Amino acid sequence: MPHRNAPNFFAGPYIDRRSEVREDAAALEAIRADPTTRYVLSVGAQHLLHAAAAPDIARIAFLSGEHPIVRGTDETSQVLLGQFQDAWCILLDLPAGSPVVLPEATQLAELRPLAAILPADESALLAYARGISLWRARQRFCGVCGQPTRPMRGGHVLRCTDPQTPHDFFPRLDPAIIVLVSDGDRALLGRQASWPPGRYSTIAGFVEPGESLEDAVAREVREETGVDVDEVCYQSSQPWPFPASLMLGFRATAGAQREIHRGSELADVQWFSRADLLAGKILLPPPQAIARRLIGAWLEEV
Repeated sequence: MPHRNAPNFFAGPYIDRRSEVREDAAALEAIRADPTTRYVLSVGAQHLLHAAAAPDIARIAFLSGEHPIVRGTDETSQVLLGQFQDAWCILLDLPAGSPVVLPEATQLAELRPLAAILPADESALLAYARGISLWRARQRFCGVCGQPTRPMRGGHVLRCTDPQTPHDFFPRLDPAIIVLVSDGDRALLGRQASWPPGRYSTIAGFVEPGESLEDAVAREVREETGVDVDEVCYQSSQPWPFPASLMLGFRATAGAQREIHRGSELADVQWFSRADLLAGKILLPPPQAIARRLIGAWLEEV
């Protein structure tokens, strides 16, 4: 199991974002002219990877500024991500279906099925790029007046082009709580109908307007399982770009009402003992999910 202080998957100090550079037009131009600058190509929700040398290996196929794909686009398609592995890194964000001639021995692929076989820092970089790409695709027009938006500040702000209402829009994140509820030697886990057979996970749901994180934990657990909670305690967080969530991980103990009354969102909810989980009675979430970390930390508390 991961160390308690280790960052969750998709998180950690994998990049120096250098946000102050986004305000400096001359610095941005110098970065684009720097021959060591590397580009991550995203076409819609797919990213450019090297063709797999083995089924359990994946790597980003970075482009240089001299590559025809990069030279064929302008700065409105480019987003400064920061310094990655001691070099500047820029996202080249093209709409889905864009006609691009891929370099030899490369392919476009979705992140989700490959995240676990990419190096951890490259997987996190693509999660960052994916979040930016999806936000840009969904904010092409001003939500106030309907005019097109244009990128500003290294691509991290989209501004309405109407000079009378120059509203700024920033990357969107959807906060969601995820919680392991325990009752002594039992953990409350549920499953969605779309998951692989036998998989169970912790309870999760989106935070609503006018609601604290602790309130969201109590509401989601009650709605989905009928169980009350108390002693809600924050554990850690994880960016989850499928499509744009920030998972806020909690632990909670069951309150007075511990009998399960399943809601409509889950196919099943059960109390499982540590012995059940250690014996492999159910299929746990994948190792890169914060749910697995919450479960793993609870299993270690013996």
